Amino acid sequence: MSDASSTVPSPWVARWLKLAPGGEVLDLACGRGRHARLGAALGHPVLAVDRDPLALLEAAGPGITTHCVDLEEEGAVWPFAPGRFAAIVVTNYLHRPLFGHLASAVQPGGLLIYETFALGNAAFGKPSNPAFLLAPGELQDMARTHGLHVLAYQDGVIHKTRTARVQRIVAAAPGFDLSSMPLDL
Repeated sequence: MSDASSTVPSPWVARWLKLAPGGEVLDLACGRGRHARLGAALGHPVLAVDRDPLALLEAAGPGITTHCVDLEEEGAVWPFAPGRFAAIVVTNYLHRPLFGHLASAVQPGGLLIYETFALGNAAFGKPSNPAFLLAPGELQDMARTHGLHVLAYQDGVIHKTRTARVQRIVAAAPGFDLSSMPLDL
């Protein structure tokens, strides 16, 4: 039996994905597909990507295309065109060499929604290796370095499905309509 964190969408992702413009959503390192299913339920065609073929079997469903690739493998090439995705969702995964690719793959007016573990998480369990934990402000720096506008950012401890130290960001590509963004989501 899977735990709730592998089947229930992150409240952060659920809050922000509904603001994505029409178009395809990438759920990177999708695991069992909780966010892929959310994107499909919101009417988006979804590309669910993971290196685990068994997880992708669970992620598959109506409106969801799966793709098995290990982007950390030596010699791996980023397979997605610039400006392809209306939104990119990444949770509980960190591979810094992908930051630039992620930012460039967001379509004009699209969103990058990212949530993963931060330094200090070792106090609560795994991951505990600093190589897999975000430094303070790292997601903000990544977004700004790659020309994205930070719409929302959080850095702290969560206690929902398990206690963890996380950073979260929603960043928009140029062309996002800031005048229609509600602040009371």
